[in-house]
Order: sequence, then C-alpha cells, then structure tokens
Amino acid sequence: MERKPIIAGITQGDINGIGYEIIIKALSDSSITDLCIPVVYGSPKVAAYHRKVLNNTTFNFNNIRNVSEAHPKKVNLVNCLDDEVRVELGRSTPEGGQASLAALEIATADLTGGKIDVLVTAPIDKHNMQSDKFRFTGHTDYLKSKVNASEVLMLMICESMKIGFVTEHLPLKDVPGAITVQHILGKLRLFNRALLQDFAIRGPRIAILSLNPHAGDDGLLGNEERDIIIPAITKANEEGMLAFGPYSSDGFFGSGAFSRFDAVLAMYHDQGMSAFKALAFDTGVNFTAGLSVIRTSPVHGTAFDITGKNEASGNSMRHAIYAACDIFRNRQMYEDMSRNPLQPQRMEIHADHDHVDELPPEPDNYDHPL
Repeated sequence: MERKPIIAGITQGDINGIGYEIIIKALSDSSITDLCIPVVYGSPKVAAYHRKVLNNTTFNFNNIRNVSEAHPKKVNLVNCLDDEVRVELGRSTPEGGQASLAALEIATADLTGGKIDVLVTAPIDKHNMQSDKFRFTGHTDYLKSKVNASEVLMLMICESMKIGFVTEHLPLKDVPGAITVQHILGKLRLFNRALLQDFAIRGPRIAILSLNPHAGDDGLLGNEERDIIIPAITKANEEGMLAFGPYSSDGFFGSGAFSRFDAVLAMYHDQGMSAFKALAFDTGVNFTAGLSVIRTSPVHGTAFDITGKNEASGNSMRHAIYAACDIFRNRQMYEDMSRNPLQPQRMEIHADHDHVDELPPEPDNYDHPL
C-alpha cells in the first residue's frame, strides 16, 4: 500500500534566536522534500529578515495561508504573525515570546487536528513565553496538556544512544524525594513501549542508572538503590521488560557499556544529559514519548549569543526532522502489525531467544571506585 507523504510542521521558535538560521540550514538539504512536506509556522517578514542577516540569497520559502496550500516539493511557510512584529537579534523580549507562542498554538492545533503528521519545534525562551496563555516549563508540558496525556517521557536520541529521564527539569535537592518505585516503573513502561512502537526495537534492553555514586556502595553512600531502584527493576522484569541495573553512571559511560543496551534510563537531568551532549550535541534529538502525537526538537537552545553570526549548525534540526518522520513510519508499521494479534506475540518470543545467550554484565562490572 502506497503511503501518503508525511507533512512535517516546524515552529519558528524564538524570533530573536537561531531558530530561522537552523531551519534554513536544515531545509537547504534537498533530500528533506523527498522525505516529507515541510511546513514552517512563522512569519514571512521575520524569515526575510533572518535570510538577509545570513546573506542567504538562494533559499526561498513558499508563503501560504494554511497547510492545505502546501506544495509537496517546496519549503512552505504559514504566516502566524502580523506585519508589525519586531526582531531584536540576540535579545529575550516579551514580543519574542508572544511570537513563539503564536506559531506554537497554530501548529499544535493543526497537529491535533490531523492536518500535519509530526511537529518539530525550534528552540524557545521559556521565560519570555510565560503569560496567561502559557504557564508551562516548556514544549513537553504544553503538548502534554493539549493531548491530555497522563504521563510523558523526555528522550534524548542519537545514532549511538537513547536516554530517558525519571525526573527532568527538577532542582537537584528535590530529586531523591521524587524517586519512587512507581515513578520509575511508570517511566520504564513508557520507555519500553516507545522503543517497540516508535523505534521498532524488538525486545529492547534498558539499563537503569543508580541515583548515588557507585550505586550506593552497599548502603554506604545511600539506600535508594536497594530500597527503590532494584525493586522497580524487579517489578519491570516480572512484567516482561528487559531492565537491568542499577549502574553507576561514571563507569557505565566511561567504559562504553551503554553501547550494549538499546536504551538508558537516568534518574535526573544532568546525569544523562551531560553524557548525551558530550557525544551528540550537534546531531542529538529531543523526543517526547508518551504523547498520541509526534514531537521532536533539536537538543540545543535559542543561542542568543551567536544569533545573526551565521555560526549555528543546522544538523540537530535536520536530524530532528528525520527522526520525526522515522517515528511516524514506525508507528504506522507497529499499528499495521498490531492488527494481527499473533504478530506481536511472535516478536516477543523471538526477542527472548535473541537475548538469551548474551545478557549484560552485573552492575559491579561498570563501577570502578577511585
């Protein structure tokens, strides 16, 4: 059966940041229009301003009123702003936040309404967007509320690694209190489903990191591993998930052991993010698992300090577009297979046999105290 082209919505992000620069650089790759129909939600005036600053005379947007007018072989742009919008490169302004929100609202309405298939979001400034209409910590919470998702999982993905987080944008002092058996188990369920459904990984093996140094060192450095993390892993195994750990993050990443797993679940933001960005800052992608819709983004922020200098890389944005389209196709394939109740059952059995002879080493193998 022939598949219809994927319509990829792309929000402009903060108009004073590098959003348009990375969009233009990513969409200058002609292979993008072979993969999807790109539709940017933004402003022709703002786009023209950024093109002029970048001295880019070869790239053009196809200006349209709504997504129904999108041309399949052009980079389309839906106008979401009035002509009075003011660009102040490298500055965080209330007007920049309002412009970010205007594009996000229209794109999200088209996404939930089925007019676009996936959403790729350029970086926003979470502070200047705060208003009566937007009281969220970022895109993830906003989209979670729009689709009434009960729980989501932030994933950072690249060719060599997929990292999820039990806690996300939470002060470090609050992390231990947020680590519970049920919380870890809930994130593992989301992670396992995403790996099966969104990444087409059969029998995914998930490594769970410890909270404390050296995995608690038998209680000397903390009891969370013994009292919370290990019981959560045990329950996950009882549910049929291939979960292992807990592993001390320094030895786990330092030894390259992460490459033996399909995915990693970190306890808190910087524990996983530092390792991920060290390996894939230029090509990594942020994906929100657990949503009924598909949303990805580059891993970096607005980069006000280099805006207008033609120094930003479009690689992460390009990979975010690729990832969104791949996930869309994987979900379609998963739904097609799920229509036959025997097919998922065969996948489970094969997955078990695939892994029975090569289980990961015990946690101590990754923990090398100084």
